[in-house]
Order: sequence, then structure tokens, then C-alpha cells
Amino acid sequence: MQNTNAQQAAESAAEAAEARAAAEEDATTAQQAGEPAAEAAEAPEVAQASGADEAREAAEAEAADGEDEAAGEVDEAVTERADEEAATAQQAGESEVPAADGATAAEGTAIAADLDAARAEAESYLDDLRRLQADFDNYRKRTLREQTARATSASQALVARLLPVLDNFELAVSAAEQSRDFDRMLKGVEMVFGELREVLQGEGLVKIEAEGKPFDPERHEAVVAVEQEDAEPGTVVDIVRTGYELRGKVLRPAMVKVAK
Repeated sequence: MQNTNAQQAAESAAEAAEARAAAEEDATTAQQAGEPAAEAAEAPEVAQASGADEAREAAEAEAADGEDEAAGEVDEAVTERADEEAATAQQAGESEVPAADGATAAEGTAIAADLDAARAEAESYLDDLRRLQADFDNYRKRTLREQTARATSASQALVARLLPVLDNFELAVSAAEQSRDFDRMLKGVEMVFGELREVLQGEGLVKIEAEGKPFDPERHEAVVAVEQEDAEPGTVVDIVRTGYELRGKVLRPAMVKVAK
């Protein structure tokens, strides 16, 4: 449009130039013809000047309008360009949003997979713990049964070894009732006592030696303190009740009298 306006302005200027040339030719002809021609020439000159001024003003106006229109077109082109860029940027942003949503979905899927793996591992550990607990319960019950069985077996063995002693006691009592012989009865009791002591020693029972020994609070139990001239203070001078050890452990401390 700007080119068209400029072209029109050029055409108007060309017409004005042609008009001026025609006026000059008319003025020359009138001058040759005389004063009437001069007057005739003045009128064309005035008309030429007026036409040239009007043509110039029209050309300037059209040029200004062309410039305004060109500036408007430039502004419209710039605005359209900016709108296109904004639309492109918006489309790019919209295209990035699904990508971000896709990335978020992928992360959510990965987290869900990790959570499922952790749950599976926890279930596996829980199963192992349950099996271990069941094994421990079975072991505890089996150990208790074995201990009970060993205690029962030990008791049976001890009782079996004491049965002959019991038989000898019955024979001794029966013989004492029949004969009333004190010496014979004493001999029978001593024999049964010896058998009983052998059985108990075979089970690990040992008599605690206390008389004449220094007082030992771990193996002796003092019941009374007495004055003893030939004994040092803190020495056991008499045994009130015999003490025993079973396999190195004090089963019952000896009750003793201790010298002051």
C-alpha cells in the first residue's frame, strides 16, 4: 500500500510538471502575440502555480497517509509477530506440561514398584521370623522334654540302686525282731549304712570335712561359739550336723560349733 501511495504521488507530480510545461508554452505563445497574450499567460501561470501547489500538497498528504499506513502496517506486523510468538510459546508450554505429567507418572510408577518390593521383602522377613519363632518354640519344648526325661532317668537309676539298701534294712529289722540280739542288729545296720553311703558316693555325694578346720562360711554354718582352750579362735571344734557336697557344689552346709 505504501508503494501505491508513492506511485500516485509521483504521477501527481508528473501531471503538475506537464501542466507547468504546458503553461510555459502557452506563456511563450502569448508573449509573442502581445499584451493580450501576456494577460492570457498570467492566468495560466496563476493556474499553474495553484495547480502545482495543490499537486504538491496532495502528494505530501498522500505521502504522509502512506507513511501512516505503512507505520500502521508495521505495527500490525509486529503485533501479529508477537501474537504468533506468544502462541508458539504457549503451545510449547502446553507440550511441556504433558511431558512433566509423564515424568511425574513415571516417578509415581517407580515409587509404587519400590513400595511393592519393600512390602515383599518385609513379608519375607516376617515369614523368616515366624519360622524362627516356631523353631525356637519347638527347641524349647524339646529341651524341656529332654531335661525332664534325664531327671526321670537319673531318679530311676538312683532309686534302682537304693532298692538293695531298702531290702537290707527290711532284713535287719526282721532279724532284730526275731532274735533281739543287739550286737547282731548293730552289725546289720552298719552294713546297710555302708551300702547306702556307697550308693550316694557313686552319685557324687561327698561329706564335708569340718572338725578341726578353719571356719568357712561357704561350707560351714556356725550355730554356736564356744570357748576351747586347745583350739584357735575361728576353728571348728564340733559338728552338729554333717554337710555334703554334690559334684563339687555345696548341697547342704555343715552345722558346726566354732571356738571363740
